[in-house]
Amino acid sequence: MIYTEFKEKRLSLLGFGAMRLPLRKDGSGTVDEDLVCEMVRFGAEHGINYYDTAYPYHNATSEIVLGRALKQLPRDSYYLATKYPGHQIADRYDPAAVFEEQLKKCGVDYFDFYLLHNVYENSIKTYMDPRWGIVEYFLEQKRLGRIRHLGFSCHGQMDTLVKFLDRYGDVMEFCQIQLNYLDWTLQDAKGKYEMLTERGIPVWVMEPVRGGGLAGLDAASAARLEQLRPGESPASWAFRWLQGLPNVKMILSGMSDMAQMEDNVRTFRQRSPLTEEENRVLLDIAEGMKDSVPCTACRYCCGDCPMGLDIPVLLSLYNDMRVTPSFNVGMTIDSLEEGKRPSACIGCGSCARICPQKINIPEELNTFSKMLEKVPHWADLSREREEAARKVREGL
Repeated sequence: MIYTEFKEKRLSLLGFGAMRLPLRKDGSGTVDEDLVCEMVRFGAEHGINYYDTAYPYHNATSEIVLGRALKQLPRDSYYLATKYPGHQIADRYDPAAVFEEQLKKCGVDYFDFYLLHNVYENSIKTYMDPRWGIVEYFLEQKRLGRIRHLGFSCHGQMDTLVKFLDRYGDVMEFCQIQLNYLDWTLQDAKGKYEMLTERGIPVWVMEPVRGGGLAGLDAASAARLEQLRPGESPASWAFRWLQGLPNVKMILSGMSDMAQMEDNVRTFRQRSPLTEEENRVLLDIAEGMKDSVPCTACRYCCGDCPMGLDIPVLLSLYNDMRVTPSFNVGMTIDSLEEGKRPSACIGCGSCARICPQKINIPEELNTFSKMLEKVPHWADLSREREEAARKVREGL
């Protein structure tokens, strides 16, 4: 197993993410706890010592299941991470009540790593709101030893990430971002990675294979990779690409079956980052996956828009959605005022007439709006998850 050093701790570079745990085959949608226990045991035997969960995962049951599975291991043999759900829409926030509940659900006295979950355009207001004192409360828990290391995850845009770090960067020990070879340019993961590195903040990686999308490439792309590294899975290419980024200290994989666990363990047996030629081929494949509207963000279109839409930003999000349906895009759109979303376009065509790239902007925004209608609304999903969490609390 490849290991990295963090604050005098030796972390397995591969972490077991508990967002996509295996489900029972009876159609109930519940987690297969026996298989989770088997996977945790196999992972530990092969060097994995970092386990990541969160309050809302698997309808608020992930912490319980993972906590039970980890009982088979000595407490000092692994690092457990979970997250505070300040990203969920609520009328009020009580970090103390949630934290005590999480300790109980996981069956532990402390968390090795604790994150503020998903700092993005809406939730940053919650995390910075003095009424809730969220960051201050968790800093106190760290002082008391109930949290060993405090960090945050972020699906937000670059300016949101910078704003949060300008306020709390001196007390955040690590940052977890969506980072993979497709989002390196598609979601400006490159810029985020470089900015965090410049600030001296270690990077934790989520979505290394983009929800499985990079593990199932088209036949032609898979054949190109097979020719260069026979026998290696497309997923292993995504992981080895990340091995070439020195500030990446943790790569989380949401493994859903034993086959994925075994493949990942093989990949992380020893460090073998991509060569310059392999890297070029992989990024070329990434470019081929993009089905992009050719917006150059010149912003000529913005000056005459009667609705004041930030058209380049909307088109950038649209390009992301065109690659694979993205819940993160829907979440970002939800953070915009209703009059600034793609659905607010009145189709006047002033933007298209001035666009140097000859993009039919009203048509593209209309298509984008229809795509978004198929994505669950973030606020509705947050309420559903809170209701599920309430039922779990009642059952504790």
